[in-house]
Amino acid sequence: MKDVLRLASYSRRYWYLMALSVVLMAVMGVMTSLRVLLIKIVPRILQPSADNGPEKIFTIPLIHRDIFLEQFFPVWIHNVFTIFAISVVVVFLVRGVCDYLGDYLTNFVGLSAITELRNQVFDKLLRHGAGFFAGTSTGQLMSSVMSDIERVQVACSDMFADILRQSFSALGLLILVFATDWRLAFFSLALFPFVLLPTAKLGRRIRRSSRRTQDSVGELNQVLQEAISGQQVVKAFSAEKYESRRFRAAASRLLKTNMRKVLIQGIPSPFIELMGAVTFVGLLWYGREEIKSHSLNAADFVAFLLALLFLYEPFKRLTNLYSIFQQAMGASEKVFAYLDQPEEILTREGARKLDVFRESVLFDKVRFRYPTASGWQIDDVSLEIRAGEIVALVGSSGAGKTTLVGLLPRFLEATDGAVRIDGVDVRDLTLESLRKQISLVAQETFLFNDTVANNIAYGSGKPDQLRVVTSAQAAHAHEFIEEMPEGYGTVIGDRGVKLSGGQRQRLAIARALYRNTPILILDEATSHLDTESEMLVQKALGNLMTGRTVIVIAHRISTIRRADKIVVMDQGRIAEIGTHDELMMQSGIYHRLHALQNVDWAGD
Repeated sequence: MKDVLRLASYSRRYWYLMALSVVLMAVMGVMTSLRVLLIKIVPRILQPSADNGPEKIFTIPLIHRDIFLEQFFPVWIHNVFTIFAISVVVVFLVRGVCDYLGDYLTNFVGLSAITELRNQVFDKLLRHGAGFFAGTSTGQLMSSVMSDIERVQVACSDMFADILRQSFSALGLLILVFATDWRLAFFSLALFPFVLLPTAKLGRRIRRSSRRTQDSVGELNQVLQEAISGQQVVKAFSAEKYESRRFRAAASRLLKTNMRKVLIQGIPSPFIELMGAVTFVGLLWYGREEIKSHSLNAADFVAFLLALLFLYEPFKRLTNLYSIFQQAMGASEKVFAYLDQPEEILTREGARKLDVFRESVLFDKVRFRYPTASGWQIDDVSLEIRAGEIVALVGSSGAGKTTLVGLLPRFLEATDGAVRIDGVDVRDLTLESLRKQISLVAQETFLFNDTVANNIAYGSGKPDQLRVVTSAQAAHAHEFIEEMPEGYGTVIGDRGVKLSGGQRQRLAIARALYRNTPILILDEATSHLDTESEMLVQKALGNLMTGRTVIVIAHRISTIRRADKIVVMDQGRIAEIGTHDELMMQSGIYHRLHALQNVDWAGD
């Protein structure tokens, strides 16, 4: 019930539309009952009274024809067959219009609410930190945002409209059934609880089964996403058959969970059919005896049976809708679990806005450890970077360079100590204003399946074409962009697949130039490039670094000689610090790294 109320809260602002749809569905339910009453009148129309002649029809109950018709209707309507025909058209038309409008309004409210829920889940995912994404597979996230919410959408739009439709139809028919013969009605409905009880008990099992099905869908999405994203690796290692087996195994597990869900979901149907048949046979026997004894009118009994048969369909439909509703609730559990999961990194209440970076970045006795790790990734690091300085971080893989730099824009949160900008703890600054002061050019450049111009101006709204071109020229990217089919309007494919590694890096540098922030982080920005591409990228980086505070992470010693300060990290600590010449004289870790690279170059 908590999940139901929570889903309902998303449609709260559309309450007036929901109220109108309920009224329309109620009118539709009344029209459904009137259909049965109209059928009840058919025998009287087919057998006109001899007293009134062939064109006069037996007086309709509760209406004195002579007075009522002559006062309120023109002469051509005085024929009761005409009244009947008009009534049939009006009843069916009103029912159809109310059903259509009620269904439209309900779907509008439901789809609007689900759109808001999906947007809220996506925004929540964007706010999560690196730790969340490290512990959650992409396939599972995509499954929740798309498949799980799609199931919830069925409950909030199509299914809810159907629930209103069937409920009001059933209510109107129940009133008619009891009004016709309350004893027969009680007899007919006596077996219903024997269907409702097992159906209600199956609800929890249906929900669990639905949850397992959605987990299997997430697993299948994960295999699909990895195979497509890593298609080059798959082909390079001739692993197509292996990936096919993985996909088939996941699809087989999904099939089993789906069939288990179908098996449980279909259990109420035979019960309903059996109870319906037993009730119908019992009614026929009882009705025959009552009609023989003249205790029951045949026309009333036929009308009763018709109302009961009409009632059977909404009752069966509501039972099936209950199963679908339980599936939707099972899907909503995962969606709400993502929404309720605490965000690791938040803007504190009362946080300051950082307008301009002026003085320094200070790592003040910083320590950091991942929640699942046994040791410290960053251990008691103190480092000051003055405005305008170029500081290089070097060290072996796993030394903590990228982790340390990730603390500055708060991709990660320091476990102990503090990172300060101009003397203010970054946790006391708003996330948006903090990150607007920082640009990042990483080793793994991520470009979007969009135009070149939109990738360069990413995150800055509508691209300023002159500024885009200027940034591309400074990044030595303008020439190859102009050679592309549509220039700056060329779509570069998923992750920039249509570009070479050097071209992707230069676009990333152009993006950083367009952003024009005072602090720049370069994380292995020239690794894995050929000599010509590296030369162009180094020139572009030279333009980018001018007049900025730069933190460079690099393995290649040749890329950091011009740094004002070189920080050597080892096992999460600062082992050495100084200029290139100072560190070479110490014969420490830096000297050893330099020597090892010289050996590699000599071998080459």
